[in-house]
Amino acid sequence: MSSSSTDSPPAEDPSLGSMTHKQRIEALVGILLGMFVAFLSSTIVSNALPTIITELHGTQDQYTWIVTATLLASTATTPIWGKFADLVSKKLLVQLSLVLFTLGSVLAGLSTSVPWLIGFRVVQGLGLGGLQALGIIVIAAMFSPRERGRYQGPMAAVMAVATVAGPLLGGVIVDTSWLGWRWCFFVGAPLAVIALVVIGRTLNLPVVKRDDVKIDYAGATLIAAGVSVLLIWVTLAGKNFAWASGTSYLLVALGVVLLGLAVFVETKAKDPVVPLRLFRDRTMTLATLASIAVGVAMFGGAVFLGQYFQIARGYSPTAAGLLTLPMVVGSMLSATVSGSLITKYGKWKRYLVAGGIGMAAGFLLLGTTDHATNMALIGLYLFVLGVGMGMTMQNLVLPVQNNVAPTDLGSASATVAFFRSLGGAAGVSVLGAVLSSHVSDLTVKGLTDAGVDMSKAAGSGAGLSNLNELPEQIGDIVRGAYGDATARVFLIAGILALLSLVAIAFIKEVALKTHSGMEQLAAERAAQAAADVLSVGGADSEMISEVDELEEKAGSARHARR
Repeated sequence: MSSSSTDSPPAEDPSLGSMTHKQRIEALVGILLGMFVAFLSSTIVSNALPTIITELHGTQDQYTWIVTATLLASTATTPIWGKFADLVSKKLLVQLSLVLFTLGSVLAGLSTSVPWLIGFRVVQGLGLGGLQALGIIVIAAMFSPRERGRYQGPMAAVMAVATVAGPLLGGVIVDTSWLGWRWCFFVGAPLAVIALVVIGRTLNLPVVKRDDVKIDYAGATLIAAGVSVLLIWVTLAGKNFAWASGTSYLLVALGVVLLGLAVFVETKAKDPVVPLRLFRDRTMTLATLASIAVGVAMFGGAVFLGQYFQIARGYSPTAAGLLTLPMVVGSMLSATVSGSLITKYGKWKRYLVAGGIGMAAGFLLLGTTDHATNMALIGLYLFVLGVGMGMTMQNLVLPVQNNVAPTDLGSASATVAFFRSLGGAAGVSVLGAVLSSHVSDLTVKGLTDAGVDMSKAAGSGAGLSNLNELPEQIGDIVRGAYGDATARVFLIAGILALLSLVAIAFIKEVALKTHSGMEQLAAERAAQAAADVLSVGGADSEMISEVDELEEKAGSARHARR
């Protein structure tokens, strides 16, 4: 038996799956393309919704559910996708999520009624949840925590460009007579197919073969059901029924009971969907808390920027998207620079702390604005916010991935992403309710102060749909109310960002490992296999030496996690 070089990475064992640097970069391109399509689909439909509802003869309630259906499906299934990533082929799961997303997109574009569209949006959301969770898991498997920093820039660019390009592209498609709203769904399908082909040709990750494992379907069902009920509550409360109502109390009670049962089942399951033991690790717990606050602040705050620019300042949807470019540029620059520095020096906490400060400062500065604030000043505040978001959002999962065992990489990464999405979903609804209430109060006050007869102000709760139909005096008051009320949303988002900063400050910095998840897993499995051979007997001194070497590598990986 020939000896193995100490410099050879364990993952080069063909049975475990190996990838050249070129293949990793090509696979990364495919993953990022899939993530781009996923994020694009989340925003492209926003400007098309009024047209869709009109042409399909839908209602206001259905308007909400076109968005909510995808949000529910993607958020609720994120931890489930992550758990499967620890048990079966990651490549197969990525391909399955792309197929589901593509199928859902095409069928949504062919919908002949709003109920069918909502159903197909659920299918699209299932694939979307997989793409969001598996993207960061696969990248973690291919690249070491320290090496991963240099790829944060492209990831941030994908998210930022998709966030801005979505509404812009959606507006152009709807306004183009020979395309129409259906192409808002069709446009992502070719990109998803390209990503599917690239990943099929390049991605070659090890498959964890654990014959003794039984999938915890009961836990997965209870988690998905409990989260869905609570998301339905925060999405519809304040619109379809009052926050303090029998329906509201019933939904909260049902959601809590389902999640309580999920926790009980997870404690008894041999291989739970969300291993509760992960939360014994301080880094995991603090990163999860920070992710919730980041999700509420980022999604719940930033989503109202477009509304501020369009209603309060009178810009078109296209112009509103362009006005967020300072935030996009700041995010891309900070993610790229901080990622490169993390890779170079192996230190991450200083950038997370700086990002938390920047995000909180950006939101708090936006909290000082009103309907007449200078646009250049708002652009500066958005740049500060973007810089903070770029250093925080992508890097927050890094300490978690650095700490957990390679066999838990999928579950841990998906859990952090899940709580961030959950926080964002709750944030959009709760902060939206705060905005709506404050707009109403400011509008009534403004109309009263102006001496307007309230019987003529039936449109005081107006939005984009009928704002231009109001008398000029009332319209100006409503616009001013939206501009002034949005500041309160940003202020709340800033306070939540400060809570995220506190959680980040208490995370203990551990030096980033230099082996990818794939290599760590290969080392531990090879060491275990060799040890099993030794236990049978008959090994020569050369084999004993090789086993010692493998066990030392596996031990180093375990020590680094501790």
